[in-house]
Parts: sequence; C-alpha cells; structure tokens
Amino acid sequence: MSFAVPDQVRPIRDAVRAFMTERVEPAEEILHEGGPEAAATMARLRDEARKEGLWALGHPRELGGGGLPFLDYVYVNEVQGRSEYGQLALGTFTLQDSLMLHEHASPEQRERYLEPLVRGDISPSFAMTEPAVSSSDPTQITTAAVLDGDEWVINGHKWFTTGASVAAYTTVMCRTEPDAPTHRAFSMILVPTDTPGYTIVRETPVLGLDGAHCEVRYEDVRVPAGNLLGERGHGFVIAQRRLGPGRIFHCMRWLGQAQRAFDLMCRRLHARTAFGEPLAAKQLMRQHVFDSYTEIQAARLLTLQAAEAVDAGSQARVEIGAIKVVGARMLHNVIDRAIQVYGAAGLTPDTPLDRMYRHARAARVYDGPDEVHIDAVGRRVLGEYAAGGAWEFGLR
Repeated sequence: MSFAVPDQVRPIRDAVRAFMTERVEPAEEILHEGGPEAAATMARLRDEARKEGLWALGHPRELGGGGLPFLDYVYVNEVQGRSEYGQLALGTFTLQDSLMLHEHASPEQRERYLEPLVRGDISPSFAMTEPAVSSSDPTQITTAAVLDGDEWVINGHKWFTTGASVAAYTTVMCRTEPDAPTHRAFSMILVPTDTPGYTIVRETPVLGLDGAHCEVRYEDVRVPAGNLLGERGHGFVIAQRRLGPGRIFHCMRWLGQAQRAFDLMCRRLHARTAFGEPLAAKQLMRQHVFDSYTEIQAARLLTLQAAEAVDAGSQARVEIGAIKVVGARMLHNVIDRAIQVYGAAGLTPDTPLDRMYRHARAARVYDGPDEVHIDAVGRRVLGEYAAGGAWEFGLR
C-alpha cells in the first residue's frame, strides 16, 4: 500500500500546513516570551482557526469538532507538529482528554467538562507520574483515594502534570482498591484544580524550558463520588486506551518537527559556503542528508503502519512501542544534524533548533522511557515464538 497523503486529506492538510508556516511559526518568538502579548496572539490564532474551519479537526463531529476519521487526522497531525504551538492554536491539545471523556464520562461530566473542552473554553490536565516512584512501572503509584460517604478523599503527590496551572481540572490516577489485583487496583477521578487541598508546588522547568509541567500535592482533597471516571478499578484500562493513540499523535507531530529541521538543514547546506564552495558540495554534509532522510522515512512508515493497525481495531502494542522509541530517536538525531550544519548559529535562538533539540530529548522519557518500550516489544515478539508461532512481518 502507499503511505502518501490520501487525496481526500490533502486539501485540509495543505490548509493546516499553510496556517502553521504562514501564521503560527512566524509568531513563535512572541509566544516564547509569554505575557499579555503572547496571550493576545494565541487568542487571535485560535479565532482564525475557528473561522477557517481548522479548529479541533480530530474531535468527533457530534462534540463540535471537525470529525476527521482517525487515519485522516494522523496525516494532518504531521504538519500540525511543525511548531510546539500547533496544538494550542488549532484546538487539538484537548483531543486525548476529550476522547477519554467521550468514552467514559457520565452525562453530568460531559456537560461540565467535555463540551467546554472541545470549544476550547477550558483546559485539561492528566496526573499519573509521581516523583517518589519509578513511573515507568505505574503499579507503584501511591496516590490513593478512599470513599468517605459520598465523597472521595485523595492524598498523594504527582508531578509532570502538564498544564495543571491553567487547567480547569485534573484527571488523577489513584489507588482505590487496595485489596484487588494490581491492574484492577486503580481508578480515574476528576479533580477541579480549585478544590481545597489541591496545591501546585511548582512548574518544573525541563531542560531550561518553562513547560508548565506541574508538581502537585493532594492533601485530603475531597470531591463528589460522582467524579469517578468510568468504573472503579478500571484506571489501567482507561489509561491504556488514552495513551496508545496519543503516542501515535506524538510520533506524527515529531515527524512534522523533523521535516522542519530537515528543511532548515538542506537550505543551509545550499546557502552556506566554506573553502570556496557550498556546504552542499561536501560529502560529509551529504551524509547528514542521507542519514536524516532514511531515519525520517523509516519512522514515518512505521508510524503510519501502527496507525493503520489501530484504525483496524488492533491494540498494536508492539507497533506503538516500536514507534515511540524509533520516533523519539529519529527526532533527536535529525535536529542534532541540523544544528551541526548551522554550527555556532544552531546553538542560539537565531533558529528554532535550540528549543526543538531540548523538546526532542524529553521525548525519550515522557509517555514511557525508551527502555520500557524496548523491553515490552522484545518480550511480546519473543512470546510469539515461545507459543510455537513466529513474527511474520509480511502478515502484520
């Protein structure tokens, strides 16, 4: 099969790409600075996206979104990822939380949170990671909730709750069934961020970037029993259904970042001269192009194949685990080569590469570190052989 952009997706993808390159990317310097001007700029971009029919394209149409099918949205996500601000400007940063609520929320929860999310009136946050335990093994989570009459009482300590400082609520994964088997011991509870006892300790900078990755303490936080999302003990099920497609979206956005870095690198190779000729004439510089081309193409095909498997109803755990590792490594390597081609300029804010590089390094840690995904993929593939079968690539 071909993994080129399908004809029916190309017009909307082209429109999103134009929006990114002509409006979002030129505004990045202002957006980096923060403050009133940045807020006004983002509000203007979001209004323009709504007027032009580019708002919340991956959200279901019945929720007020664009209603793009999963695979179509995957291709759009590739160009949306060119800038770290793409999700905010186009209203897609709420997609994972919106889909999670769409599947599991009660009617009251849908009215209070889901509809405003899709409109962009409120922001969500999601709390799983904890500083005191290895969060690559979420069965160690210690944050706990106890049902006291008609209220949940939550105590614990989370961090890397992205966006909590501006969010209306946090979906908290916590232990609610202490006597149940490990993977049935956790539940998801919706906690408004203005609830007494919910305290943001700090916004943790990541590699010098202020990314609103918040450390939060929960001290006798009380919320109504009706704030339980889905069934008791189904926290792992809900988390897995949230994280799987989310990793595909991550990987497609990384491809957008890699395309941007690749473009910058290739144009620099033609524009810069050294020792009497363009850098593009140097064999070692062409090696950077070759290595980046092959890594981008391989990661892209792996990601689209994983998306196709999910679209067909598979959990695609091997495919998703593989692309999380390959995609993050690819992104880091491509940006690193672009910086090398720019030389000293690549180390400065004169190009977007310095911020892109720091974000790329973080990609190898969040949503599961490389080592966890590598081990899981190897274990599952070997399991096929242990059961007397094989991993037949041509049939996958």
